[in-house]
Amino acid sequence: MTRRLRSGLSAVLITLSCLLVPFGALTAWAAYGLADTGHYVTTMAPLAGDPDVRDAIVDTVGNGIVDAIGQETDSRVLRATVAPFVHDAVRSFTQTAAFRTAWNEGNRVAHDAVLRALRDGNDDGGRPVTVDLAPVTAQVKAQLAQDHVPLADRIPVEHTEVALLPAQDLGRMRKGFHVLEVAGFWLPVSAVAFAVAGIGLAARRRRAVTATALGTALGGALLALALAVGRGLTLSDLPPEVSQPAVGAVYDALTAPLRTTSWLLVALGLTVAALTWLTRRRAGRDRPGPGAGPRPRGRLPRLRPLRRGRSPETPPPAPPQEPTRVEA
Repeated sequence: MTRRLRSGLSAVLITLSCLLVPFGALTAWAAYGLADTGHYVTTMAPLAGDPDVRDAIVDTVGNGIVDAIGQETDSRVLRATVAPFVHDAVRSFTQTAAFRTAWNEGNRVAHDAVLRALRDGNDDGGRPVTVDLAPVTAQVKAQLAQDHVPLADRIPVEHTEVALLPAQDLGRMRKGFHVLEVAGFWLPVSAVAFAVAGIGLAARRRRAVTATALGTALGGALLALALAVGRGLTLSDLPPEVSQPAVGAVYDALTAPLRTTSWLLVALGLTVAALTWLTRRRAGRDRPGPGAGPRPRGRLPRLRPLRRGRSPETPPPAPPQEPTRVEA
């Protein structure tokens, strides 16, 4: 294989590896982070103390209870009178340990229902995936009855059932979930394999390592940018009755591991690129020039300066000889 062909194949493999880095991190997070019920419940547990989430729960549950009372009594005046008591009772309930327990249990039940619907390929009769928030409403009802709120004992509990996945989207979402489960494993593995193969085929491996590291950092930055853009699009497409701060808090909690991964990729890529550049520069500085011979080992002996005059080892010059005279 020629040097040019090796360089070309190395560039293609390194480019593919850098492109797969953000997609691999995203699919791995979706397949192994969101699909784990225990991890999901642990991630959502701190949101029970978030003020925006509490306000959204107060409005949703309180309005539902007030609407149920209005249907039972058919009196607008009574609804206006009871509504403040109901909302205050729901708000005080969100500050108790019983609410945190009900919150965790509700998230666990909802997550299990969604996973069963996505992983089960059987026909469910066109029914949507729902979750019943009866524990929250039952606790609120008990507190209202304890506070002697009128008609508190007539509040129904079954009205808190909420649809999580619409029936018409279940088939499409099942296919997408199966693709995510497969891609969540193979995309990160392919990214690492392409990077190793590209560096191994490179004619100049230091440059290949630097290019791979910079591409990884760029992929992490693009992933962080995609998360920010996705947050804005998610909040802009919400219905008017849905609380944007509460949805933003949930989005931030769910994507926190992915944001951490993106910044780790940026830091790791820049660090490896800087170390490779420094070692390459040091190696070039220590390399002798093209016309320089091998360096002598050890210290050179000091040369004594030459003194003017006669050296003791130099023999004295012979006296000039006179010409021989011949008499005729």
